[in-house]
Amino acid sequence: MRRVLPYLWPKDEPALKLRVVLVVVSLIAAKLISVTQPMLLANAVDSLAGERPDPAGWLMAGALGLTLAYGAFRLLNIGFQELRGALFAPVSQRALRKLGLKTFRHIHALSLRYHISRKTGGLSRVMERGVKGVSFLLRFFLVSIGPLFLELLLISIVLWAFFDIRYLLVMLATIVTYVVFTTQVTEWRVKIRREMNQQDTEANQKAIDSLLNFETVKYFGAEDREAGRYDAAMAGYEDAAVRTSYSLSLLNFGQALIINGALVIVLVMAIFEVRDGTMTVGDFVLVNSYMMQIMMPLNMLGFVYREIRQSLVDMGEMFMLLDEQPEVTDKPDAPEIQMAGGRIELDGVQFAYDPARPILKGVSLIAEPGETVAVVGPTGSGKSTIGRLLFRFYDVGAGALRIDGQDVRDVTQESLHRQIGVVPQDTVLFNDTIRYNIAYGREGATDTEIEGVARAAQIHDFVMSLPNGYETTVGERGLKLSGGEKQRVGIARTLLKDPPILLLDEATSALDTETEHEIQAELEAMGNGRTVITIAHRLSTVVNADRIVVLEDGIVVESGTHDALLARDGRYAHLWHLQLSEDVA
Repeated sequence: MRRVLPYLWPKDEPALKLRVVLVVVSLIAAKLISVTQPMLLANAVDSLAGERPDPAGWLMAGALGLTLAYGAFRLLNIGFQELRGALFAPVSQRALRKLGLKTFRHIHALSLRYHISRKTGGLSRVMERGVKGVSFLLRFFLVSIGPLFLELLLISIVLWAFFDIRYLLVMLATIVTYVVFTTQVTEWRVKIRREMNQQDTEANQKAIDSLLNFETVKYFGAEDREAGRYDAAMAGYEDAAVRTSYSLSLLNFGQALIINGALVIVLVMAIFEVRDGTMTVGDFVLVNSYMMQIMMPLNMLGFVYREIRQSLVDMGEMFMLLDEQPEVTDKPDAPEIQMAGGRIELDGVQFAYDPARPILKGVSLIAEPGETVAVVGPTGSGKSTIGRLLFRFYDVGAGALRIDGQDVRDVTQESLHRQIGVVPQDTVLFNDTIRYNIAYGREGATDTEIEGVARAAQIHDFVMSLPNGYETTVGERGLKLSGGEKQRVGIARTLLKDPPILLLDEATSALDTETEHEIQAELEAMGNGRTVITIAHRLSTVVNADRIVVLEDGIVVESGTHDALLARDGRYAHLWHLQLSEDVA
C-alpha cells in the first residue's frame, strides 16, 4: 500500500495533484448531500402525516418543496460522484502508465541469469495481473474506501445527535461483526486465489511454451501430449475456481444475514418508539434511510476488501519482481567508456555460473585494434561465456576484462553496449517489418541508410523481390524467413549500428554449407576496420583470422595463426583433421 500511494500524489505533476484535491472536495460534498437528503424526506413525511403544526395551511406546499429538494439533492449526489470519477481517471491512468513503464524497464534491467531461469509467459502474466491489481486499488482507494468511511462517520454523528444511543451501538456492532466475518472468510479465499494464480500461470506458461515450439510439437506428433499437459494445469485451475465460487456464496449469504438482521433490529426498535410517541413517522423513515445507506457501503466494503485483498496478492508478485536486484549493476557515477581503437584484453579471467562448476579458469588473451581473434574449442570449453562477459551479461569472478585499458566493470553498461555489435548464432527478429528489424540497429536511421546496409549484407535484392518489399512482416521470431535470410537481416542490423567492436557468436553454425560460405564473406567484410572476436565451432570459418585461440576445459591451450597451429600439430590440428574427416564422410 505504501508503494502505491505515491502514485496518487505525483511529486512533479501539480496538475494531477490539483485533480486529487478536487476529487476529495467532490467526495466530501457528495457525502454531505447524501447524509442530508434523508432528513428532507423525513420532514416531508412528517408534514403529510400531520406530525408538524401547519397554521398557515401550507402543508402540501411544504411537503412538495421538501420532496423537490430531496430529488435535487439525490441528483447533486450522483453528479458529484460522477465528477469525482471523471477527475480521478487521469490520475489513475497516469499512475498505471508510470508503474507499467517502471516494471518494464526493471525487467529489462535484470541480468541474463534471471531471464534464463524465468519463463516469459509467467513473467508477462505476473506483470499483467500486478498492473491490474494496482488499477483496482487506485480506483477504489479514493473513489470507494474514502467515501465509505466518511459516510459511516457522518451517519454515526447523526445517530448520536438526533436519536437514542442504542441505534449507534447497533450500527457499530453490525459494522464490527460484518468486518470480522468478511476479513476471516476473505483470508481463507485468498489462499484459494493464490492457488488459482499458480495454476493459471502454469497453464499460461505451458500454452506459450508449446506454441513457441509449434514445429517441434509437429515433428514428434505431440499435439495430444501438449493438450494433456495444458488440460492438467487447467484442471487444477478449475478445482480452485470452483472452491472460490463456493466460498463466495458462503461469504455473500453471511454478509446478507448480518446486514438484514441488523436492519430488522433497528426497525423493530423504531416501531416501538413510534408507538410510544418518542419518535415520529418521519423519524422512522429517517432511521430506515440511514440504515439502508449504511448497508450499501457495508456491501461495498465487503466487495472492495475482497477485491483489494486479492489485488494485493497479484501486486505482491509484481513488487517482488521489482524488488529483484540486477546481478550486474553500474558503479555509482560510472563514466562512459572512451574508445581509442577497441583493444580487448582478458587478464586471468575466471568465471563460473555455478560455484561448484568453474567455466573459465584463468583465461588471458588480447585482441589488438582492427584484429580478428577467433576462439575455438570443444562444446563446454567456455567460448560463448567469453562473449557474454565481453558484453557484460555477467561480471568476471576473478581477473579483469578491459577495453582500451578500461575495466568493463568501471564503465556504464549502456555506453559499453553501444560499442559492441553482436551477430548471434540464431538471429531472433521482432514480429514486425523487415525495415523495422534492420532499423533496430540504430534509432532514427534513414531509408537510404537501411537500404545501404541491406545491400552490404546481400539481402536487398531478396527484399525487393517480395510483394511488400521492406514492409514485409517477418512473423514471430522471424519464422517467415529462412535461416540465411534471418542471419542477413541480423548482419544488416549490426552494420547499421556501426560498432568498433564486433562479436560473432557462432554466427553461421546453424546454416547449411552453401549459405554459410555466402555469409562468411559478408562477415569478413563486416569486420574490416573493427576489432572482431569470433566464437566458432566450425574451424573452416576462422582460417583467415589474425589469431586463433584454442580453449579447452576453461583454459587457453594454444594460440596462433591457422598455419602455425597446424604446423604445431597440437590440439587445434587434431580438431581440424577431425572436422575434415567428418566433412568428407
